[in-house]
Amino acid sequence: MNASTETGPRPRDWDIRPATETDWPAIWGILEPVVRAGETFTWDRDTTVDQARERWSTQAPGQTFVAVGRGDLDGVVLGTGELHANQGGGGSHVANAGYMVHPDHGGKGVARGLCAYSLDAARAAGFRAMQFNAVVESNVRAVAAWQSLGFEVLATIPEAFNHPQLGYVGLHLMYRKL
Repeated sequence: MNASTETGPRPRDWDIRPATETDWPAIWGILEPVVRAGETFTWDRDTTVDQARERWSTQAPGQTFVAVGRGDLDGVVLGTGELHANQGGGGSHVANAGYMVHPDHGGKGVARGLCAYSLDAARAAGFRAMQFNAVVESNVRAVAAWQSLGFEVLATIPEAFNHPQLGYVGLHLMYRKL
């Protein structure tokens, strides 16, 4: 699936595709340092590999996906994302997603590309909107990326996230219609 036409062309140095079973070691290699750092996700910093796999592995109509390098980085998993219904029952028409990028590949637009991919995938799966429940307000690069893709901050819950260096910071609730 290509990035949405409203978000521009797909970058030339990587592709995004659904994850396969063989991608898990690379996905864990991305998730583990992000989770251990405790700066951008609300996961317990001591999350085990099994807990992470259960939480990150998503079934239809959602999916788990990866950004895979081309050229010099051919086949290298640069980042990963997962898409799922935000709630069950009457709330199941709103998607939720998460993205993590390997620290060596941050700042190159990979997370933005993963988000654009998930917007297309969510739309194709019949979701009507996407909601992010907990975007750490100090993660300014992510907030700017999501806003550039049409998300708006609906609310900020003050001091809802205990950042390991900054102390208590807010969590944004972000939303966009598909």
